[in-house]
Amino acid sequence: MDYLQNLCQSAKKSLRMLKTAGTNDKNNVLLTIASDIEANTQKIIKENLKDLTKAEGNGMTPGIIDRLTLTESRIAAMAEGVRQVAALPDPVGEVISMKELPNGLKVGQKRVPIGVIGVIYESRPNVTVDTAALCLKASNAVILRGGSDAFCSNKVLSDIMRQSLSKCGMPPDCVCFLEDTSRETATRFMQMNGFLDVLIPRGGAGLIRSVVQNSTVPVIETGVGNCHIYVDESADPDMARDIVVNAKTSRTSVCNAAESLLVHKNVGDKFWRETYAALKEKGVEIRGCERTCQKISCDSEATEEDYAKEFLASIISVKIVDSLQEAVEHIEKYSTGHSECIVTENYTNANYFLDNVDSAAVYVNASTRFTDGFEFGLGAEIGISTQKLHARGPMGIKELTTYKYIVLGSGQIRT
Repeated sequence: MDYLQNLCQSAKKSLRMLKTAGTNDKNNVLLTIASDIEANTQKIIKENLKDLTKAEGNGMTPGIIDRLTLTESRIAAMAEGVRQVAALPDPVGEVISMKELPNGLKVGQKRVPIGVIGVIYESRPNVTVDTAALCLKASNAVILRGGSDAFCSNKVLSDIMRQSLSKCGMPPDCVCFLEDTSRETATRFMQMNGFLDVLIPRGGAGLIRSVVQNSTVPVIETGVGNCHIYVDESADPDMARDIVVNAKTSRTSVCNAAESLLVHKNVGDKFWRETYAALKEKGVEIRGCERTCQKISCDSEATEEDYAKEFLASIISVKIVDSLQEAVEHIEKYSTGHSECIVTENYTNANYFLDNVDSAAVYVNASTRFTDGFEFGLGAEIGISTQKLHARGPMGIKELTTYKYIVLGSGQIRT
């Protein structure tokens, strides 16, 4: 048996004990993981520095390097996320529904684990911990396959979690780390039917497309984030400025950062003047339509490609629109279905936007940067699903379960 098959078999075998673990057992594991991560902060930073040195030597973009970087505060936040997952109600075993049929049969639905979850991801070591914590709380085993650019960081984090599992008397193979980062092994991993129950890609458009095209295992897509903010003609200019600047600049390398700005033609000069100054102060490159370039000094004129692109950088595309309806049509054409926001003081316009924009998260008067499992009170997330089947938006522990029918009888037979 080769390395990959042995790894998958080990993960599947660990399910037997994980499924019998009680809520207290799982929470004990999670709290131990959180403490052990904090206790090994300097070791994690040391391993992360190896990845950062390699990334800089390979000419990685600032956005990618930011995603890759682990600091003391980010490691502390990672541990806190695990503690929040531990504090959440255990979804496993919940009876979702129960009804009695005329023949006396009682038919219900009970929440159960999915099984073995494979996760393929890029660049962000925090995904290693977030994913494992959520899977463990939902009684799933997980096989982690991170990118080569974060190998040292991912390896040390997975090693710590496996040690925590052993310390708590649980099989360490509940969390497996695929150390072979070759494309050939990744493709084989996508086709491990009989071992993997679901595969979740988390990364850029190229990774997600590759998994969807090559996988023979069911896939939950976590999507690219071409997120929009529409500033309505009734918008408060100060609120609009603050939301745009936060959504674009608070962290440019993440999928919930705003990439496109749509502005109603009647929005006043105060918004344009102050928002332009704030964005330029943050070093944002502005690519605008012809009318935008007449309003402000754009760095370049926006192209069709700009409007469709997830920049993950200090770049924003801007377009002036004639109406709310035109803004919604623009979003429908270019959106990746992640997160969109309207800034408005008009109740009717707000509801029109909520009803007609078909994305996983739709905001009124708030930054798109809140589309995040931690911010939504889920403790952490395994990704932001932009598809519509099974799960949508930030995926927490309930989205990592399925259900089975339970049928209680008293000797009924079918005639």
